[in-house]
Amino acid sequence: MTILVTGGTGYIGSHTVLALLEAGKDVVVLDNLSNSSEESLRRVEELTGKKVAFHAVDLTDAEGLDALFAAHDFSSVIHFAGLKAVGESSAIPLEYYYRNVAGTINLLRAMDAHDVRSIVFSSSATVYGEHNPVPYIEKMEIGASNPYGRTKEQIEDILSDLAASDERWSVALLRYFNPVGAHPSGRIGEDPQGIPNNLVPFIAQVAVGRREKLMVFGGDYETPDGTCLRDYIHVVDLAEGHLAALNHIEPRAGVFRWNLGSGRGSSVLEVLRSFERAVGHELPYEIVARRQGDLPAFWADASSALADLGWSTTKSLDEMCEDHWRWQKNNPNGYTA
Repeated sequence: MTILVTGGTGYIGSHTVLALLEAGKDVVVLDNLSNSSEESLRRVEELTGKKVAFHAVDLTDAEGLDALFAAHDFSSVIHFAGLKAVGESSAIPLEYYYRNVAGTINLLRAMDAHDVRSIVFSSSATVYGEHNPVPYIEKMEIGASNPYGRTKEQIEDILSDLAASDERWSVALLRYFNPVGAHPSGRIGEDPQGIPNNLVPFIAQVAVGRREKLMVFGGDYETPDGTCLRDYIHVVDLAEGHLAALNHIEPRAGVFRWNLGSGRGSSVLEVLRSFERAVGHELPYEIVARRQGDLPAFWADASSALADLGWSTTKSLDEMCEDHWRWQKNNPNGYTA
């Protein structure tokens, strides 16, 4: 069984490649390296002692995809590749629809042409939009509120329509929440390009001296400490969730939807205090005005993943921060030497 992992040099992708290799799977990685480094795969190989075939192919290159599928006998695909910054998606929506939606259509056409019809798709809690109450459950009507989220929603619709039209397809839609942390070795982790869009990597860059202080957007929400609540999940737990989903769908046709999250919300200040414990001292921060589009709180109901996959998170917020800090401390500039 050979698994194609698109976006496999990225943060979640590289951790999932490692989990697949440890589970005895053969893995081929596709990535255009626009927001990642091939160094992550070299370190995965170092950690596992196994080689990973890598192809620098873009999903918008239909001919390149066809050649890749012709060269390998894939059993299934785990699909991460795509643009992922919410704010940027509002500034350049056409690029997001082209890369994410059109790119996925190219991937699916190549899969279909080469009789590969099992796919695990990296979706997002963003698809739940602003209208749903928490906790989010899979049967809710989705409705994303930004172009990035809408690309995820549209890809979910395309995959659902495809599976409805052809019973040979097996599809897992994984809606996950806020991945943080790193491999316990400190060898692979999150390496955002430019200013981090997410809380924990920003705190980590403050801790290592790359940023002056953390800006906390809003301290007057109706939450226990006035700051936003989010559902954080260790990236190693998340990678194991992809493996569990893949094993579940391979013998089954149809479309399956699962939330991958911890099932609880942690506030910005809770996360900051946890990271401070990992670092061993306080970190500078400032509470500033709310950021447009931020929801006060959201977290997952992850009971379906537990019932269907036997999967649940195993790592605490403190473990997430400890592992993230180990990665950042050992790699202050990420994968750049």
